[in-house]
Amino acid sequence: MRVNRDIGGLIFSIMNRAFCVLKILLSAAFVFFSVHSFLLGQELVIIQVHADHTLAPLKPVWAYFGYDEPNYTYAPHGRELIEEIAALSPVPVQIRTHNLLTTGDGTPALKWGSTNAYTEDASGHPVYDWKIVDRILDTYLQAGAKPFVEIGFMPEALSTHPLPYQHHWPKDELYVGWTYPPRDYQKWSELVYQLVSHCIARYGKTETESWSWEVWNEPNIGYWHGTPEEYDQLYDYSVDAVRRALPNARVGGPATTGPASTTAAAFLKQFLEHCARGKNFATGKNGAPLDFISFHAKGSPQVVDGRVRMGLANNLCDVDEGLAIVASFPEFAHLPVVLSESDPEGCAACSARVYPQNAYRNGPLYPAYTATAIRNMLDLNQRHRTNLAGILTWAFEFEDQPYFDGFRTLATNGVDKPVLNLFRMLSLMSGDRVEASSNGRVDLDEILRSGVRAAADVDAMAARSEHGMTVLLWNYHDNNDEAAPESSVQLNIAGLPASSEKIVVHHYRIDRDHSNAYTLWKKLGSPQDPDAEQYATLKAAGQLQLLESPRWVQSKNGDLVLSFPLPRQAVSLVKLEW
Repeated sequence: MRVNRDIGGLIFSIMNRAFCVLKILLSAAFVFFSVHSFLLGQELVIIQVHADHTLAPLKPVWAYFGYDEPNYTYAPHGRELIEEIAALSPVPVQIRTHNLLTTGDGTPALKWGSTNAYTEDASGHPVYDWKIVDRILDTYLQAGAKPFVEIGFMPEALSTHPLPYQHHWPKDELYVGWTYPPRDYQKWSELVYQLVSHCIARYGKTETESWSWEVWNEPNIGYWHGTPEEYDQLYDYSVDAVRRALPNARVGGPATTGPASTTAAAFLKQFLEHCARGKNFATGKNGAPLDFISFHAKGSPQVVDGRVRMGLANNLCDVDEGLAIVASFPEFAHLPVVLSESDPEGCAACSARVYPQNAYRNGPLYPAYTATAIRNMLDLNQRHRTNLAGILTWAFEFEDQPYFDGFRTLATNGVDKPVLNLFRMLSLMSGDRVEASSNGRVDLDEILRSGVRAAADVDAMAARSEHGMTVLLWNYHDNNDEAAPESSVQLNIAGLPASSEKIVVHHYRIDRDHSNAYTLWKKLGSPQDPDAEQYATLKAAGQLQLLESPRWVQSKNGDLVLSFPLPRQAVSLVKLEW
């Protein structure tokens, strides 16, 4: 028995020592990996996706775009870009533009456009001319997009303060004659009725019923030189005219600025109260038709210590406050909400050459910002139990401007910018949104309080369809620090179906060196007159690019692990097909 005890003790001692050695080796390996990652400037971020945990259908809320200058729509690069963005969604992209009723000869300028839809003859009788309006709407529909019709602005012949009428921004006052109430609401109402009737005659009743009709733009600031009650009056007469021509038309507003402002919030509240219980100026009845609610949300970038610092918190606070206001009206809480402008700041035509805080626009910071903004807006929508239907990016293109001059655009002289590739990534996502978590995520409430100012937000959003799934990942920080360390990402996907044992992986990337024509343009010497070969190379660099060649992988028991580095301000889309 003693021999057996001695042998047992010896075995126990050996096993104990072996276990200690194993612990030392594992600790050493962990320390080595940690030190190695530290020396490489990397942080290990674990992103967990549960492919079998469905949250909700993934609506393409990002499939909305808009711009100030309608006459760029049918310009050569404008038409090309309309066709590109129309291909970005399984459902038709919706496009909104200012100045559809503004008086002028159709010559575009920064923050200006016109259609000359309404003038009057010497006797004061209306003269309607839809030629330019038709060119704009035809371009959308021929590309497969839908108009999100913004009813505005005031024709010169109807304005209560017509002169001066056309601004010459930025040299003089922006908000001139086109921003004033009508001198005759009956004539205004008839103009809107004739516009809708013309669209029905040209495009058909069924097509026109599929559009959204929004009354005016940002009536709580200089775009409307009237009181809130006068806007309610404009809304009532406009909606009554739309519905007289098209009884099933989808109408809404008020397209106010960000509700984080107390004055903007008050305007939105009084408008909703008017629609719920106020006396209708056009019909004399109580309330006004309202099929969707729109407001705007903007960030606030700054230059701090010589570099751009984004203001994501401002953007999200606008959404948070606006959705809270909508949710406070039980009769409207179910209605679709459209952020009919949602952007990192408020002036698309303000070049970064003049406004250095806008220097985020040419590179990957813009798409990284937009990716995390969309994810957090969807979470705010879930928090408030509202119906967020659209997040509209107010960016298009400017003809005959310098290459990469820092306007908020999707393309420059026909060369696509990195932000457009984010929307190409989003267009590849379909099906149901599924659960995704990250130990690198910055909490939503922290972002609302102070933005992304400490650790970076390394996070993901995932969707699953019948024969595949997609995971959108980003590494975002408010500070545009190109020297910041990249993160090492471990993407763990669980709950894959049994049919997914063999999977093909496509990994798309936006960063400094991928899907980024701006980097190439600088390497070419920043040419303002690129030759044909350079231009073709820039066009190609502006397209969505793979990080690596597609490859086959195998899942095990419904699990898959993928590892890769993700630089600061980079976005990846991992697409799995089985």
